[in-house]
Parts: sequence; C-alpha cells; structure tokens
Amino acid sequence: MIAELVIFIILGTVAVATGVAVILSKNPVHAVLFLVINFFSVAMFYLVLSAQFVAFLQILVYAGAIMVLFLFVVMLLNLTGAIESVQDKLPAQKWVGLALGIALLLEAGVVTAAGVFRQVPAAPPPSPNFGTSAPVGVKLFFDYLLPFEVTSVLLLIAIVGSIVLARRRTY
Repeated sequence: MIAELVIFIILGTVAVATGVAVILSKNPVHAVLFLVINFFSVAMFYLVLSAQFVAFLQILVYAGAIMVLFLFVVMLLNLTGAIESVQDKLPAQKWVGLALGIALLLEAGVVTAAGVFRQVPAAPPPSPNFGTSAPVGVKLFFDYLLPFEVTSVLLLIAIVGSIVLARRRTY
C-alpha cells in the first residue's frame, strides 16, 4: 500500500508539473514535448491501476499519433517565433484565470477538509480480466463485428479518396 502511494505521488507530481509546463511554455515544440511526457505519466497511472490495455492505448493513440500530428502542424506552420510576437488582446484574462484557479484550489481544499470522500463506499474488486485486451476483443469481434467492418471499409474508402485527390494530373 505504501509503495502504491509513493508511485502515485511521483506520477502525480510529474503529471502536474508537465501540465503546468505545457501551459507556461513559450515555445510550442517544447509544449508538445511536455504534453508527451504528461501522456506517458497518465499511461503509468493506468498501469498502476492494472489497466494495461488502456495504458497501451494511451501511449499508442495520444502519445503516438496525436502528438506526432501536433508536432507536424507546429513544424509545418513554423510557429516557433510566431507565438512570442503576438500581442495580448485580452490582458485581463490572465487575472480571471488566476482567480478561477485559486477558487478551484479553495473548493478542492474545502471538499477534502469536509471529508466528503470518506463517505464513499469502497469499490468492488475488479475482475481478473480487467484492463486486458481479451474482453475488448471479444466484444469487438463478436458483438460489434458488422460496425467494425463497416468502419474499416469507410476508412479504406477515405484513404483511397485522399490519394486520388492528392495525385497530380500528368495529362
């Protein structure tokens, strides 16, 4: 129990620190890289909770695909110097955001001090297959086989259509 608490505190600190770094980073490439670290720390949370399949999807989908897309957009648009040169048109929003952040922290402190979370009954223990890919595969390939196949055909049509539209005409 104490090891889980230590791991939770370390992962929580990394997640909060990288989340704050994403917000405060002036360089968009650095912000994207901090977000990748944040996604990895969230995946580690899933591993601690014995949800290996969800942790794998977190890394594959978010840290892999979406972050690569963000990084390509930042690099293609060449935003490295554009963010610093933009004038702030709403200077008061920083103070409003700070006030709302303080209010959120005060609310969390009041709820924690009031002991609201101590009255919640304990959750039942998860099943032995919790977090693995077996139940997802059974549902996907038995109960939802037709929608899965229709989705794959639609994605194939979209890929072929985008290739046809992007192809240069040589005649």
